[in-house]
Amino acid sequence: MGEQNNQDTRRRIAFVGSECYPFVKTGGLGDVMYALPRALIEQDCDVRVFLPKYACIPQKYKEKMVYRGSFMMNLCQGGREFFVGIMELVMDGVIYDFIENEEFFSWGNPYTDLFADIPKYSYFSKASLAAMNFMEWTPDIVHCHDWQAALVPIYLKTHFAPTPVGQARSVLTIHNLRFQGICGIPHMKYWTDIPGYVFDYPYMKQGEDDANMMKGGLAFADCITTVSQTYAGEIQTGFYGERLDDHLRYHSGKLVGIVNGIDVEQWNSETDALLAATYSEADVIEKKKANKLALQEKLGLVQDENKLVLGLISRLTNQKGLDLVNAILNDIVDDNTQVVVLGTGDPNYENSFRYYESVHKGKVCAYISYNEALAHQIYAGSDALLVPSLFEPCGLTQLIAMRYGTIPIVRETGGLKDTVQPYNENTNEGNGFTFIDYDPSVLFDCINRAKSVYFGERERWDEMVRRDMAVDVSWKKSASEYLDLYKKLKG
Repeated sequence: MGEQNNQDTRRRIAFVGSECYPFVKTGGLGDVMYALPRALIEQDCDVRVFLPKYACIPQKYKEKMVYRGSFMMNLCQGGREFFVGIMELVMDGVIYDFIENEEFFSWGNPYTDLFADIPKYSYFSKASLAAMNFMEWTPDIVHCHDWQAALVPIYLKTHFAPTPVGQARSVLTIHNLRFQGICGIPHMKYWTDIPGYVFDYPYMKQGEDDANMMKGGLAFADCITTVSQTYAGEIQTGFYGERLDDHLRYHSGKLVGIVNGIDVEQWNSETDALLAATYSEADVIEKKKANKLALQEKLGLVQDENKLVLGLISRLTNQKGLDLVNAILNDIVDDNTQVVVLGTGDPNYENSFRYYESVHKGKVCAYISYNEALAHQIYAGSDALLVPSLFEPCGLTQLIAMRYGTIPIVRETGGLKDTVQPYNENTNEGNGFTFIDYDPSVLFDCINRAKSVYFGERERWDEMVRRDMAVDVSWKKSASEYLDLYKKLKG
């Protein structure tokens, strides 16, 4: 109890989520679970991150974990008990508590199949809260993420209501609404032992026979956040709402959008050892030329610092607007324009971009793989970055591009709309080029607007490059917004 008393003046925040860089990461959730706690530590918060102790966590981190204790916990209908171990690791001021259970976490990747994942994350959600009580560490806020932790707000207001952790307020962040944790009601009832009324409308019930973990979490959470203001509005519409739009409209009074930041230490053109030449806002124009020439040489493109290089770093899926790019790529490429694609995904897109590379040798490179070093080099060596997404809750690539002085060309959706202000040729303001209608010809026109400035008004283009590098894309502002939100919820 002494640890708790010594830190009573600091706001205590518990993060509960299924992945976190550098231990395990499959997408943007892993980045947020890493960066936001670190930013909150800098604002004098006491932060713990609760994660499953997956078998796939690198051994070098497992070796540094310290045993904090263990206990048995009821989970299922009928009182079936499961072991809960707590292994702890402190890094950069953040305390990481890994929930250990061989039955759930000793096999496979984090996400396997939904039928098996429902028990796994039901256990993890309840075990995380039980671990807080076991360690006598009572948070002010429990901040949970996506469907894998969406049971946490429900557990807080049911099983854990009479316990110390039941005093906490809950925040549930939607990173991608497409994934919700849906299964038959009997399966969910057995593994959660949540009171029966929760499986009715307007809580977890969906359709006639299903329970939806995300839907229930949204109903029980004290606050719902998502990763941009525009996406917070979009998910209340039929097109983006993934069948939860009416539910989100009902709960709109507690729904807030806060844009993500990026790790500005990892993404820093002044110190990035992966670049051919490091640079700052002061010398970006000349140094980007050196990076462009190095990129062209590495990827087999014609070396010419005056050509416009368009980068595309993405999962190759429909969500990312690649059908638009696919439809116009032949028209984009010319004697003055090159295209570099980095990513993996849908085989149709992988093969399509390989085809374009074969047809436009020296002008198009399709690097169908994931290569972290090459990603850094494309951000530094490209003049513009294409992000024409169908939907994009937040998006990080456009933020990284700005940090590296690379002009974003984006569709006005989600976080792309919130972070990229369209260039205005009359006022010479803005930090990128944007389009609205999801149509190949509209994207083509947008790219041509960018080309006209790049080739016809280079001084204005260079000014935009410097403006982008001056934008604060760190987590500092976002962390302050989250901290204000926590204070409103818990005094």
